[in-house]
Amino acid sequence: MNAMKVKEPQDIIREIVKPGDAIMVGGFGLIGSPLTLIDELTRHDADELTIISNNVGEAGRGLGLLLRQGKIKKAIGSYFTSNREVAQWYNDGKLELQLLPQGTFSEAIRAGGAGIGGFYTPTAVGTELAKGKETKVIDGQMYLFEKALKADVALIRAQKADTKGNLVYYKTARNFNPMMATAAQYVIAEVDEIVEEGDLSPEEVVTPYLYVDAIVTSRLILTKEGVKEVWESRN
Repeated sequence: MNAMKVKEPQDIIREIVKPGDAIMVGGFGLIGSPLTLIDELTRHDADELTIISNNVGEAGRGLGLLLRQGKIKKAIGSYFTSNREVAQWYNDGKLELQLLPQGTFSEAIRAGGAGIGGFYTPTAVGTELAKGKETKVIDGQMYLFEKALKADVALIRAQKADTKGNLVYYKTARNFNPMMATAAQYVIAEVDEIVEEGDLSPEEVVTPYLYVDAIVTSRLILTKEGVKEVWESRN
C-alpha cells in the first residue's frame, strides 16, 4: 500500500492545525461529520478557532465538545439551533456568530473553492443579515453581496478513499464535504475504508485526489444509538 497520504488522526491534527486557524468541518448535524478528527481537535491545544460548518454539532457531541472547551472563537454557519448551547455562549459574549442562509453558505464555500471573491444574491435582502453588506440593483432587483468562504484547514468525511486520495461518499453524508475539499489550503479526509489505487471506478469518484492532502481511518462512527468507537490506535 502506498501510504504517503495515510496518516494517524492524532498526528496530522497536531501537525497541521494551529491556534487561530479557520477550519471548515463537513456534516449536517452529525451526518457526514468527521467525528474522529473532531475528537482529536478536542485533545489538541489549538484554540481561538473559526469554525465554518453548517452547525456546531449537538450539545456534547461533535463540534459541541469543542464549544464546551472554549476553543471556538467564531462560528460561521446556518443551523446553530441544533446545539442550544451555542445561543448561551453567544449571549454570554464568549462566541462570535456569523449566520448565513444555507444556500448562501453553500455557494460561499463553492465560490471560495472556485477562486471567486464573492457573489450577489437576493437572499436576506432587507433583513438583519444584510446589515453592513454591499447591495446592488441588477435588472430592477436588489441583490446582496456575499464574500466567498475559504479556510486554512478542511476536515471532511467520506465513505471510502484510495491510497492516492480519491474520495467516494455515502448518500446524504456527502452534504458539504466535497465543496469544503476545494476551499481550504489543507484537506484531511476521514474515511471508513482505504483501498488500493485503481480499486475505485472513476465514475464513482466525487473528490479527486488533487484536493486531498491526508487520509485517516475513522475511529468514531454515528449509529442509531449514538457515537460509537470502532477502533483505537492511540497508545
